[in-house]
Amino acid sequence: MPSTPMVRALVSLGVTGLVVAGLFVLIGPQYYNWIKALHVIAIISWMAGMLYLPRLFIYHCSAEKGSVQSETFKVMERRLLRAIINPAMIVSWVLGLWLAWSGGWVGAGWFHGKLAMALALSAVHGYLSASVRAFAEDRNTKPTRHWRIVNEIPTLLMIGIVVLVVVKPF
Repeated sequence: MPSTPMVRALVSLGVTGLVVAGLFVLIGPQYYNWIKALHVIAIISWMAGMLYLPRLFIYHCSAEKGSVQSETFKVMERRLLRAIINPAMIVSWVLGLWLAWSGGWVGAGWFHGKLAMALALSAVHGYLSASVRAFAEDRNTKPTRHWRIVNEIPTLLMIGIVVLVVVKPF
């Protein structure tokens, strides 16, 4: 069976769900603050990668296809995605869902807003993942201006998420 992005996404969601369910059973509420600290660390790592990857794309656009510089950007982009961004996103989701459940936040209005923004951030993550593949295959058709705009989207989502979590306006 061919491995399409949709199949990989569904498998990832299923595995994440199983890990979260396992955490519900194995980890007691006495570890809530430790899990929250790890969640924040994972979010910081995820955001660092999400802010850096489009910046690499901006520079990659100006590199000639097939050049040493272009090939170096391809390695940097792939490693950033696979070694930092993907694992950080998975840990963020797993621990975030555990915190929401254990903290009793699942029914809170602010949490619904946060969840929607986290889903949007995950969609941007998916777009950036597909873009890494496009750059790796020398298929990027987007200009640097596009990547400069895309670079701002994670920041806006992060601001919204932080305000909702800290202020809990509703």
